[in-house]
Amino acid sequence: MSETRNPPPDGRAGIDAGLVRRLLRTQFPQWAELPVVPVAVDGWDNRTYRLGDRMTVRLPTHAAYVPAVEKENTWLPRLAPSLPLPVPQVLGRGGPGEGYPHPWSVRGWIDGETAAAGHIADLPRFAESVAEFILALHRCDTTGGPLAGAHSFHRGASPAHYDEETRRCLAALGGYVDTAHATAIWDEALAAEWTGPPVWFHGDLAEGNLLVSGGELSAVIDFGTCGVGDPACDLVMAWGLFTGPSRTAFRHAVGQDEGTWARARGWLTWKALLVLAESVESARKAGRPTAAVSARAETSLRVLAEVMADHRRA
Repeated sequence: MSETRNPPPDGRAGIDAGLVRRLLRTQFPQWAELPVVPVAVDGWDNRTYRLGDRMTVRLPTHAAYVPAVEKENTWLPRLAPSLPLPVPQVLGRGGPGEGYPHPWSVRGWIDGETAAAGHIADLPRFAESVAEFILALHRCDTTGGPLAGAHSFHRGASPAHYDEETRRCLAALGGYVDTAHATAIWDEALAAEWTGPPVWFHGDLAEGNLLVSGGELSAVIDFGTCGVGDPACDLVMAWGLFTGPSRTAFRHAVGQDEGTWARARGWLTWKALLVLAESVESARKAGRPTAAVSARAETSLRVLAEVMADHRRA
């Protein structure tokens, strides 16, 4: 986890440090006197707090994210011995209390900074390390593993689950992006059905879930959307953090057939279109020019352009 420097305002989703202290006092009194501080880089599905020097507390922000708690509690200890990098260690399993309705957990702290170009010594070598982790995850025993579905927000299943939503976004973005090209990428993703044996996937391999120490990949966190199924969803970072030589290094190291890469392009296209459509709609409602999109939408425009350029070359 990244060091806490300027923690965000506390209290999102009704969760704050005071609640965490009360939960610890009633359920884990041995840790109740340790400092509780919001982490500087927090996710959306969960709120995370630094607990002392060696632990974190992780609480889901909505009932939709609750299945991930038991899934991680059950499977992270089983997967960890087969993986080449540290993953979160579950130290305590909390339950509802103090007005908080969901299960929650205490984890071990992992030193490191979230992945960003400025933190990485050699981006192509980093890309190969990410590919090595993905392939090691694929080799893990899938017996009894959670098949892709609602708990993974359908990562690991066919992107067709999001077909209707994607078509709506395409209709809303006419004249704003090249919808004809985006439609072609999406249609190819749907046509390239997964026929291989199911494997473990992470489901959210993004910069915020990759930790860096000493310029190298040092840990992978947040397995809330993991499961067993199609690995295509874990290839999308090829167009996020990686460009040029690092993207080439990632593609070469991780392998995968062209159908899997087509589905990966589809996953990223769906997400980029969704973010852009939401941003454009928000701008329209606020009476702003649709070109005045959010920073998140600017990133989506960039990665969508990268996907389209790769698709042309393919």
